[in-house]
Amino acid sequence: MDVRLPLDDLGAGLGEAATVLRANAMAAGLDTPVPTCPGWTVARMVAHVGMAHRWAAAHLAGSPVDDPEGLEEAALSQRDLLGWFDDGATALLQAIVDAPDDLTAFVFLKNAPPAKVFWARRQCHETTIHAVDALAARLGRPPHRSEVWIRPSLALDGLDELLRGFVPRRSQGIHPPTETTVLVSPDDSPVSWRLGMGPDHPVEVTVDDGPSPAAYGSIDRTLAGHPVDLYLRLWNRSADIDPWWHELVTITWK
Repeated sequence: MDVRLPLDDLGAGLGEAATVLRANAMAAGLDTPVPTCPGWTVARMVAHVGMAHRWAAAHLAGSPVDDPEGLEEAALSQRDLLGWFDDGATALLQAIVDAPDDLTAFVFLKNAPPAKVFWARRQCHETTIHAVDALAARLGRPPHRSEVWIRPSLALDGLDELLRGFVPRRSQGIHPPTETTVLVSPDDSPVSWRLGMGPDHPVEVTVDDGPSPAAYGSIDRTLAGHPVDLYLRLWNRSADIDPWWHELVTITWK
């Protein structure tokens, strides 16, 4: 079974998240702290996502940005930061439409789909998670599942990207002190993910059909629940963060 979303759904999710991010950023105010990103203001978060949109669009167009960090810093001096954000989101959506299906471009995750789908997917979830940050800034706390717009199908796709794409990378440095098998088993999902972790090897990920933990042998930890709850928890954007996961898994981009 495959929970990955098709390209059209990823584009729709990206556009929806950009709208939610902008609305909550405006309502919260650009100087407001972001409780789910300690040390960041809303302005910093908007500048970061706007940079990521332009970085992705440049890869889709075959002209990578040389200095994305400088682009992000320069954005903070924009007179109309939200207008700058809108321009980047619109350009990214157009770049996805314009890119050929057989695009050859840089990708940086394990088990990555073809480059065009990769960048649409990555920016869909980049924007969705930071739209949750904008909502958290407006609320003054991490949001609950009932307060977000995210559909279970998008959450399952995002869990797959996180667990099969980010977590197994050597650069993540995820090494628990003992061999540990973790089962991520969302409610009503056609698949579950088993993560084999150890002190001296990268994370090994197996995708299993069906949600029943009993079929998978010895499991040390099980992370279960509604797909959207798990999406927020495993990206450390939930009011109910799992301390063990939060300490072990901190996503790095390079």
